[in-house]
Amino acid sequence: MVSPDDFIRDALQNSHNQRILRQLPTLGLPDAWLVAGCLFQTVWNVRSGQPPDAHIKDYDLFYFDPTDLSEAAETEVNARLQSCFAGQGITVEAKNQARVHTWYEDFFGFPYPALNSSREGIDRFLVLCTCVGLKAADSGPELYAPNGLGDLYRGRLSPNPMCNHLLLFKNKAKAYQERWSWLQIQP
Repeated sequence: MVSPDDFIRDALQNSHNQRILRQLPTLGLPDAWLVAGCLFQTVWNVRSGQPPDAHIKDYDLFYFDPTDLSEAAETEVNARLQSCFAGQGITVEAKNQARVHTWYEDFFGFPYPALNSSREGIDRFLVLCTCVGLKAADSGPELYAPNGLGDLYRGRLSPNPMCNHLLLFKNKAKAYQERWSWLQIQP
């Protein structure tokens, strides 16, 4: 059985993940989490014998700020991130989970409920096993993995019933499988 410590150890083999988690508390973002591909793709790289940061196009942060749902506020946060991580050869992007419901349907064509936390955003990733996030904490990174870690480590890709957009899932799962051929797409 894979433990949270195993996942944290593997995800932190990517030095960019380490750096972002160190900086996260200084950014002043409420309910801030490092999420998505930079974490699970690092694990898949480690399991595949590839460099930990191979194939990772960006590093995503979720935060939850219901006091300002404007696109301008999110743009300002992203400008601060670009300044903070300038010169490190990575793209870091933030999404305010309090405002996703304001643009999601226009962008993806599916309705999206208003959320109450960043964790609820993590719950809704298309691929069930990729619902993971790390939060900086005084005692070390805190893991949120609502669906456990077994399928992530086994490479079993299943659609998430909380975000059941089958065509989007199939396209994303196929793209993952092209980079990590050992991944298995579940019906």
